Amino acid sequence: MTTSTTAKTTVRRMQDLTVEEHTLTLPLVWGDAADTRTIDVFAAVVSRDGGEDLPYLVFLQGGPGHEAPRPFHSPSAPSWLDAALAEHRVVLLDQRGTGRSTPVGDGDLARGAEAVAEHLTHLRADAIVRDCEAFREHLGAERWNVLGQSFGGFTTLAYLSTDASSLERVYITGGLSTLDRSPDEVYALCYDKMRDASERYYRRFPEHRDRMRRLADLALAGDLTLPDGEVVSLSRLRSAGSALGTNDGWQALWSLLELDPASNAFRHDLAAAMPYGGRNPLYFVFHESSYASGHTTRWSAERMEPADFAADPTLFTGEHIRRGWAETVPALRPWRDVAVALAEHEWPRIYDAGAVQASGAVGAAAVYVNDVYVPYEFSMETARLLPGVRTWVTSEHEHNGLRAGDVLPRLIDLAHDRRVR
Repeated sequence: MTTSTTAKTTVRRMQDLTVEEHTLTLPLVWGDAADTRTIDVFAAVVSRDGGEDLPYLVFLQGGPGHEAPRPFHSPSAPSWLDAALAEHRVVLLDQRGTGRSTPVGDGDLARGAEAVAEHLTHLRADAIVRDCEAFREHLGAERWNVLGQSFGGFTTLAYLSTDASSLERVYITGGLSTLDRSPDEVYALCYDKMRDASERYYRRFPEHRDRMRRLADLALAGDLTLPDGEVVSLSRLRSAGSALGTNDGWQALWSLLELDPASNAFRHDLAAAMPYGGRNPLYFVFHESSYASGHTTRWSAERMEPADFAADPTLFTGEHIRRGWAETVPALRPWRDVAVALAEHEWPRIYDAGAVQASGAVGAAAVYVNDVYVPYEFSMETARLLPGVRTWVTSEHEHNGLRAGDVLPRLIDLAHDRRVR
């Protein structure tokens, strides 16, 4: 692949790290020479002293709608970065529409909902793969390695569908998505996962079920209000259970339910606990499309709610979006018409199961048994198409296990057939 790009590069030093910042101006619409619109795409290439000639590892972030982490030596630094830098130069790509890659934000809405929705249809995983290929060529790498977390794993599968020959090894964490199943099937199974996670939580802390019932009554009465003025709906309250999909999220949920609902602490902590805020609106309006390979979503998670979830307000939900949030959440209200348009969009296929199976991909993948976001059962269906990608199936971690620090070293050892540390 060859494309005409404009490139800007800056080199920074951060303690023992060299950070090369690259910005490429790339087509918004890949494969359509008549469409001259462009966007900027940013990536930071990080190396440790002495590692300037190591092979590249490009990190594909979760989301969709979140930029790559920044390479600081601080509590906010990605815990896996040290392991990655021991054997690679790491490419931290801000996926199109996020971070420093022509980010999507409230200012775009002045162009009108129809224009914004059309723009967002060009930010999918297949376009991110094209951006990666442009960066690979820009950096002069014949092949490179990929680490895909969650949605980044979905993007890796799109990569294997079209450009597998560019990939030396693939590492996937919580991101072996289904290739053929519909969003309805995915969200239905995710409800089952959240039912199990809810019941496990209440077995540990049975007194919190009554507290959740009282909070549900307050929400139904319109008596839960956040600092930004949001009147918390019952569905929004229950979405705080998305924390149960992370390693220590139960601690945040426990701390929240121990607070007085009338206190400032509760209101601020509840706001922080619920997903789909205003920082990354792309995450809300774009989320269900990540499972739509040849489908129209039409508010899939809402349509697939089981009867017991409708009847029992104490059952938590995860990444299950409700269309009503575009009316009740102040930060999402301006995006209502965009979200409605995308819910009716017929998304083209993004994966090719035959190409994935024929890709000859090698590497390793962490599959989390209790994953409430990317179901284990569908992950194993995809894993069977990738015999060269060794799987570590574990209940030691939840969906965000990569952040624990021990996952990537184990996957690197598996991929290189070394004794697991």
